Amino acid sequence: MASPSKAGTALAELREDLAGAVFAPGDVGYDDARAVFNAMIDRRPAVIAQCADDADVVRAVRFGRELDLAIAVRGGGHSVAGSASGDAALVVDLRRMHGVTVDPAARTVRVQGGATMSDLDRTTEPYGLATTGGRASTTGVGGFVLGGGTGWLDRAFGLAVDNLLGVELVTADGERVHASADENPELFWALHGGGGNFGVATALTLALHELPTFSVAVLLYPPESGPDVVRTYREMIRTGPDEAAGAVQYLTGPPLPFVPERLVGTLVCVALVTYAGGEEDLRKVVEPLLALPHEAETVGRMPYPAAQSMLDFPPGLRNYWSAEYLDALPDAAVDAFCACADGVPVPSGTQHVLFPQGGAIAAGPAEYPVPYRSASWAVHPFGMWADAADDERAVAWVRDVRAAVRPWSNGAVYLNFIGDEGGDRVRAGLGAGNSLRLGKVKRTWDPDNVFRFNHNIEPL
Repeated sequence: MASPSKAGTALAELREDLAGAVFAPGDVGYDDARAVFNAMIDRRPAVIAQCADDADVVRAVRFGRELDLAIAVRGGGHSVAGSASGDAALVVDLRRMHGVTVDPAARTVRVQGGATMSDLDRTTEPYGLATTGGRASTTGVGGFVLGGGTGWLDRAFGLAVDNLLGVELVTADGERVHASADENPELFWALHGGGGNFGVATALTLALHELPTFSVAVLLYPPESGPDVVRTYREMIRTGPDEAAGAVQYLTGPPLPFVPERLVGTLVCVALVTYAGGEEDLRKVVEPLLALPHEAETVGRMPYPAAQSMLDFPPGLRNYWSAEYLDALPDAAVDAFCACADGVPVPSGTQHVLFPQGGAIAAGPAEYPVPYRSASWAVHPFGMWADAADDERAVAWVRDVRAAVRPWSNGAVYLNFIGDEGGDRVRAGLGAGNSLRLGKVKRTWDPDNVFRFNHNIEPL
């Protein structure tokens, strides 16, 4: 570590040189600047550099290296693992860099590293174009894409990394590089699932797809109907088009206009079907679900950016998530999944979720380090609650869900869905066969493991 006098001089120079803002402990605004989405993460960085442009990112990284600081990168700050912050670290905060530029003729979009899904989707929608995004408008695009990227459009358009055309990166040496299929191709390969291990992604270029209309069906059932709902949903996905996606969820009934007041605040089973197309075609797809006795429904066209906001929650809640990816969903797995709904903390923001895979996910490039691609279904216990007194039971419930469905798991996992679950789970999220190759890329671009506040890949 640098001496106090050297650190003080360097910090003063950074404050002077940066076009953006700099926060250190004791500064007004420091606590607000360090807060992240998951309230269970309470870290105290040494310095937070809110960068205004690429040149600021270069200055910040070089400052961090001069003082021998580990570096965390903040895009959306949505990571359940708290990747956007680190104790005694430098946080390179990209939130001021949120520009989105569409090239409608080429059907591409350039997205700066601090942009959220809302920034992306609201810019592409007027062109009738979209790309695979997450399932919350507040998610940062950079971390989402580099971690693999699964969302409502993945069965139709592939994983987010399947649509990645280029990355502009500031390396651990404070140099600006570009990675694509033709330029630094090995680095480009590693960025397809390797996350923020290799540098600060200041911009990404993504392929866009035509999406003139988007539709959504939401049906509410009593929780005891869950097994019938899941089996019907399973058959709908098996026989339906790739444009259909969504989830089966157990959650606390929300105070929405179409939800009967008696269900608000109680446990409900929800069949959510998203559709990359119009309402008429969606209604044909969801006929079997509509035929089941249900408590409420809403079916119709919805702007895709609005659909991306359906599951938004404010920051400041406590979060603990995990996932298991299943090669098949036999009746026994359905029953095991549904039985776990009994432990969902109610009322809370917690969701017990089953996502369909297949379609363009399974058909995508097999060579990238996203081993969950081949799974048929994903079980995602998504714990979210307000009171720290509920920590123990909420965390235990998430772990119990994993254990209940593990007999059908293929062992792979989407790293953006989990917190710190150890090195074995990181390798499961990257694919055991990719570990050596990824470690060599890490050695080339970040040999000192400066970028280690992530699902870390150690240099080999």
